[in-house]
Amino acid sequence: MATSTKKRALFWTFLLLIISIGGFFVYSYSNTETDESASIQTITVETGTIVEKALAVGTIEPETEIEIKSIIPGVVDIIFVEEGQYVKKGDPLVEVRPDPTPIELAEAQRNLERTLLEKRNLENELHRAEQLKKQNLVSDREYEQVKEQVDDVKIREQISRERLELLESGRITIGDKLIESVIRAPIDGYILEQLVEVGDPIVPLTSYQAGTPLMTIAQMENLLFKGTVDEIDVGKIAIGLPVEIKIGALPGVIVKGEVSKISLKARQEDNATVFPVEIAITDRGNTTLRAGYSSNADIIIKRSIDVPVIPERLVNFNEDGTASVDVPGAQPGERIPVDVELGLSDAITVEVLSGLAVGDTVLEPESKTLTIR
Repeated sequence: MATSTKKRALFWTFLLLIISIGGFFVYSYSNTETDESASIQTITVETGTIVEKALAVGTIEPETEIEIKSIIPGVVDIIFVEEGQYVKKGDPLVEVRPDPTPIELAEAQRNLERTLLEKRNLENELHRAEQLKKQNLVSDREYEQVKEQVDDVKIREQISRERLELLESGRITIGDKLIESVIRAPIDGYILEQLVEVGDPIVPLTSYQAGTPLMTIAQMENLLFKGTVDEIDVGKIAIGLPVEIKIGALPGVIVKGEVSKISLKARQEDNATVFPVEIAITDRGNTTLRAGYSSNADIIIKRSIDVPVIPERLVNFNEDGTASVDVPGAQPGERIPVDVELGLSDAITVEVLSGLAVGDTVLEPESKTLTIR
């Protein structure tokens, strides 16, 4: 009796042990499937906007900027304006005081004295010619020649006097016109930069020398973005494309523009081949722009609005040129490849033309383990 009871106890103990081990394996397998299923991340196809753009790097510059120079040598005597001041055409900017060398001044005085001596001799000769003409001893032609010489020497005398006066005082009046050494604004605009100070020597602008720049003046109403585009993108852009310009010194500000010029010749910058471009600013809003602002310009090549989009990392690009994505199957962990046709891409997000619809679920790519042998 005791032996039978003992056998039944061993049987039930063994049965409970088998059930416990079986339950543990079933629970472990179930949890493994659940963990594997939960570890697979999914992305939902959404509606978005894709913009293909080319980047241009450059600065804001005025369309018209003039460098002011003098045609008169001398020294800066008076500066009438300041940087940032608005001037109108004809307003005085700088007065240049003539600073002739002793040789130049002496030469001008001697030229005047020589002209006066020549004038006196010719006037005496004209007086004699008049007397001889009354006696019919000279022809009318000879008399007229002497008279022309006297008229010519009078003009040269006036020129010599004016040159000497200009060297000494810096201004003269010829008729009703005042000729002075005051340099005036050639256009309406703002003084961008003052390049000289009072007392600085001035080299004049001539056909064989550039001359000393005094200041720069520009019209700030019409501004341009001047920069460069990489050779990879220049073939995609065209005149008239819209542009969004971001100013480095003004975070969050976007200025509108359009491409107005694309250079036909490249240049090298930092070991890269780039093409100069100009962008006309069409809408600055209420933003005050200053010449020289560093800027980045996004040239909008194409734009797709309210289209199905997915992250480009989800796409498998096949060797035959097709593209596909993985979608969840009926079984847990099952991946089903679906062919898709892609549209515009900004290298992060891509447009889906066919194969998926908004709301569809796409699986993240499987992680790959690197095996080192």
